[in-house]
Amino acid sequence: MSARSKSRKRALDILFGADIRQVPIAAMLDEEAGRAAANPQRESSWPYAREIVEGVESHLADIDAEIEAHAQGWPLERMPALDRAIARLATWEILYNDEVPDAVAISEAVESATVLSTEDSAGFLNGLLGGITRAKGTIG
Repeated sequence: MSARSKSRKRALDILFGADIRQVPIAAMLDEEAGRAAANPQRESSWPYAREIVEGVESHLADIDAEIEAHAQGWPLERMPALDRAIARLATWEILYNDEVPDAVAISEAVESATVLSTEDSAGFLNGLLGGITRAKGTIG
């Protein structure tokens, strides 16, 4: 697994945990920062994970608006919490991180959903994120 993939997984854990526990993202980020300091062997995945989580947190309202606009009848509160976290992470990469090609962000999100979520999640997220990408005016 690449360092960026590990970072995405770590960021996903933080975003999902904040949602499930109904605590601020910043609180979960602080908890993970403590774990990162205590586990230097995990250091390589920490900087990008932190960048993702901080990016999602600072753009959350816009990210959620984009997701809702492209979710075709699935309000955020009806989505499984894991799918919501995956969608937020990938939407941040698509809209705010020019270093990650859109196709990579979508592929990583679909892979996460395939491995971690429901049977229908991968297809749903693929369509959702494809719509966000098209609306952004780029092609993968």
